[in-house]
Amino acid sequence: MIVVTGAAGFIGSALLAGLQQQGYGNLVAVDDFSNQDKNLNLRGKNGVERVEREQFFEWATRHATEIQFIFHIGARTDTAEFDESVLNHLNVHYSQRMWQLCTAHSIPLIYASSAATYGNGEYGFSDNPDNLAKLQPLNPYGWSKHHFDLWALGQPTAPPFWAGFKFFNVFGPNEYHKHRMASVVLHACKQIQQTGRVKLFRSHRPGIADGMQQRDFIYVKDVLNVLLWFMENRKNSGLYNLGTGVARSFLDLTHAVFSALQLPPAIDFVDIPEDIRDKYQYYTCADMQRVQQTGYSAGFSTLENAVTDYVNGYLKEGKYF
Repeated sequence: MIVVTGAAGFIGSALLAGLQQQGYGNLVAVDDFSNQDKNLNLRGKNGVERVEREQFFEWATRHATEIQFIFHIGARTDTAEFDESVLNHLNVHYSQRMWQLCTAHSIPLIYASSAATYGNGEYGFSDNPDNLAKLQPLNPYGWSKHHFDLWALGQPTAPPFWAGFKFFNVFGPNEYHKHRMASVVLHACKQIQQTGRVKLFRSHRPGIADGMQQRDFIYVKDVLNVLLWFMENRKNSGLYNLGTGVARSFLDLTHAVFSALQLPPAIDFVDIPEDIRDKYQYYTCADMQRVQQTGYSAGFSTLENAVTDYVNGYLKEGKYF
């Protein structure tokens, strides 16, 4: 039995699809299933048992001997969420209970952290544990993830295998429900289909041109490859980056969307909303050495190939993974 929390969400539902494609059965989806838009991500994933998020620990206590692995992907992921009680409950305390459950019952665990923990990147993007205490996230979401990372690394007892992954800018199918927080690829594709043009944030930082803000964009299918590899190999417990190791600009990303749609670029620049302007990351790039040192060698899709697959395979016709 493999458990996936956040299973109706973007990465969680894609992970369920990836597990099924690889022939894994006896899957358990954990989430708050009250959001009907998110539940569309679960269509076609037959034979998956559903457990409500707030009932999970009671359920898990009864089924602990049957659980072979837990992917704890569920979290409050809105970087504009400022209610720290919500973030503490879902991103810190819930994750601590998950860790304690897996430790008590010897269940291997993979959990989702975030590149938001790196803040402005003034201390770099190395996942070396010695660097973590210096990090200064820019928003409460990033702090909630950082607090749990530090807590996990400080525990005297742990699951038999565990890995936390600092997801960089993940994009791909099954993010329709994310609305404002969906990837620029999804927003750009919709805008082009509706108006023929794309709006990008202009730069509010001297020395960085409009559209030249850079991110480590990673396709969700590449994320799944890494997660499944770590589940199957179960060695080298620890906290890891999960990006491509290559930073690309939002202009690059947008040009790739226009190219996938076989249209010439037409881009307008707009101000970053004031509520997130001082918390906006201008550059992220994962240091992937520690993942590579574990033996993972599959590599990652190029930005252009990933965008083309996403746009033509899913977004054009509103398909799900």
